[in-house]
Amino acid sequence: MKQKAYQFALPVALVVVMVAFLSAIFFANANLSFAASGKKISSAVVRTSAVEYTEAQIKQLEGALNITEAQKELWNNLTQVMRENAKDMDTFADARTKERAEGTKTMNAVERMKFHSQITKTQLDQLEKLIPPFEALYASMSDQQKNITDIVFRTGKHGKSKRK
Repeated sequence: MKQKAYQFALPVALVVVMVAFLSAIFFANANLSFAASGKKISSAVVRTSAVEYTEAQIKQLEGALNITEAQKELWNNLTQVMRENAKDMDTFADARTKERAEGTKTMNAVERMKFHSQITKTQLDQLEKLIPPFEALYASMSDQQKNITDIVFRTGKHGKSKRK
């Protein structure tokens, strides 16, 4: 019974993590203004590409999950999909950011909803590609590795905890 709960919880947690991550990418470059004052928020926010973020995440996860030599091929399959998704997301984000910058002021509420629907569909497509290699890797893990993986996905902490 617990295994079924994990099978449901992991994809849900992954969706939440990916949505938060991808939302940050899409909206990091937004040039917001205060309606009343006309003052603009500083554009000092630096956008980290999905590829850069993914590479850092892969490195942290590999250390945290204690990937064994026997699991290396499954791990490589997963990281390949993660890298492909990151490249696709950067391409998508660049196109959508340009599209949004050009049409933001003229976009009505329905167009904005459709724009965000495109983002969500892309995220879902990527998640669906990611689940099979993740599931294969997870199935190969020891109980200890599964426990660590569950904690990482539940808390979002990738790496060794400094708390004692």
